[in-house]
Amino acid sequence: MKEAYENLKQLLNELEYSKYGWHICGDLKIVSLLKVLQLGYTKYCCILCEWESRAKTLHYLKRDWPQRKALKVREKNVQHPALAEWHKVLLPPPHIKLGLMKNFVKAMDRTGSAFKYLAEKFPRLSEAKIKEGVFVGPQVRKLFRDDMFNKLLQGDKKKPWDAFRLVSANFLGNIRAQDYKQLFEDMLSLYHKLGCSIFLKIHMLHSHLDFFPDNCGMVSDEHAECFHQEIATMEKRYQGKWFTYMLIDYCWTLARNAPEQLHKGQAK
Repeated sequence: MKEAYENLKQLLNELEYSKYGWHICGDLKIVSLLKVLQLGYTKYCCILCEWESRAKTLHYLKRDWPQRKALKVREKNVQHPALAEWHKVLLPPPHIKLGLMKNFVKAMDRTGSAFKYLAEKFPRLSEAKIKEGVFVGPQVRKLFRDDMFNKLLQGDKKKPWDAFRLVSANFLGNIRAQDYKQLFEDMLSLYHKLGCSIFLKIHMLHSHLDFFPDNCGMVSDEHAECFHQEIATMEKRYQGKWFTYMLIDYCWTLARNAPEQLHKGQAK
C-alpha cells in the first residue's frame, strides 16, 4: 500500500480509529500525512511550527518559530483535513536517531579508513546505502559498541560521533539524563561545524524537545523502519510490480539474514 493520504485515511476508517483514538507512531512522512501536510521539500514541513526549511541562513541560529495555531487547507503546505489529533501523534525517536546517523555518515571523508570500514562491517549493505548513510537501529547500536570504528574516527569526526552516542544513550532511549538539553546543544554545535544542514529531524530536536515523550524508549518504530527499507529494495528489484514471488523472495531474505534462528527452528 502506497504511503498516501487517501490510503492512510481508508486504513484508519477500516480500523475504526475514530472509535478508539489510539496514539500513533510512525516515521515523519506518516506523521506529516496524519497532519495532512504536503510531502517533499516544502517550505513549511513541520507539523508544530512554521519553520522555513529553505531559510538556511537562519538554521542553527533561530530556534523559536511561529507556532501552528490551525491547519487551514491550502495554507502553509496544508492539503487535507487532519486525520488525528495533535496529542495522539508521537514522534519516533529511533527514526530521529537514524536521521542523525545518516547526516553524520554523509559528512564523513569517503576516502578515509573509518568510512571504508563501514563496508567491511556491513558487507550486505550496498555501496549506495553506505554512501547515503542508510542504516537501521541494530546496525547503529553495533557501531556504538565497535571499538575499531571509534578508533578509526579522528579529529573533527570523533567529537560529533561521541556527542551523537551520548544523546542516543541519554535521551533517545529509556534514560533521560538531567543535562540532556546541554547534550543536545553540544551535539548540534558539532554537527553545525561538521557542515550538516538542519533537516526536519534535526529541527525537531533543535526547536521541539518538549514534544518528545518523557521516556523515548517506550516509543519505537524500529521494526517498521527495517521492513520499510527491505520492502523498498524488493520493490526496486521487481520494478514496482507485486507478485507472489516477491513475498517468497522477502521471506527468504529474512531467513538468510537470520541463519541461526532458522537453524534453531528447523532443529525443533
